[in-house]
Amino acid sequence: LTWATVLFVGISSPTSIRSNKNTEQVSDGDSNRIFLQGQQNKSKIQTQTQHPSKIMTEDSSPAIWNDKIHVSKHPVLYHKITILRSAQTQSRQFRSVLKEVTYHLGYEATANLKTQDIAVSVASMPVGKGINEEQRDCTGQKIADKVALIPILRSGLGMTDGMLELLPKASVHHIGMYHIPGARPVQYFSRLPRKCSSDVAFIVDPVIASAETILAVVAILKKWGVPKIHVVCVLASKQGLLKIQESHPDVYVTVGIIDDVLTENGVVLPGLGDVGNRLYATEPVVDDDESLLLPSKRKRSVDLDLEE
Repeated sequence: LTWATVLFVGISSPTSIRSNKNTEQVSDGDSNRIFLQGQQNKSKIQTQTQHPSKIMTEDSSPAIWNDKIHVSKHPVLYHKITILRSAQTQSRQFRSVLKEVTYHLGYEATANLKTQDIAVSVASMPVGKGINEEQRDCTGQKIADKVALIPILRSGLGMTDGMLELLPKASVHHIGMYHIPGARPVQYFSRLPRKCSSDVAFIVDPVIASAETILAVVAILKKWGVPKIHVVCVLASKQGLLKIQESHPDVYVTVGIIDDVLTENGVVLPGLGDVGNRLYATEPVVDDDESLLLPSKRKRSVDLDLEE
């Protein structure tokens, strides 16, 4: 065989392939349909696996936020926030998960606290039976800032314990606010001391919707005289964050996730529902006496009740 013969045999034309009886025939129309279907499936998979932080409109992209706004990108937080969103999450689990989410958000929010050096005696290691190594000292760090936690009643109470686990020496000053859509927020309670001795105040409130309540509390704290204000929330509307950024560009915000829809009544969607009611089960709760039965038995008993 010559090289020309080998090349001729090795290169088969499309016509020869289609004419082969043992080869499955695929028309141009079929191949185009298969290609388009594959592209659609690929697009669907990409949409399903898209990171929650990237499912947002162009206006809610991180480019519009200043360096004071921090939106978390942690996948565990997205998982926990999904549990908080669910209508199937009962009050006990809601309180527990909100505390976990607050702890992680607080960990990110406290990254810039000031520290100071302190001397530390390191625990000794045993080197033999009844013999410990010589004591050693080193230089450690402790938080130097005096921190105040400002929970906005009542839903802010659900975030207080999570922050106190991070900052056990922080002072807690409650502020009670209520807000009727179309009117200014009204303060009905305050436990701020007359003199401010704190370096930074962390406002905790699970949801920022129209941001009117947050703006009112920020104004109160600035009048109080605290040098630095940091808002920690689980979920915020894009419009609310923009309002905070425009009205108080010096205020820090740490948020878990952003929702783009804010209704005329100041409700952020999809949101978390009424956090206060979900925390403390103040909505009517249907007592299901059959919750411990197998589903098949529950169904039969319901059918019997309907027949009666």
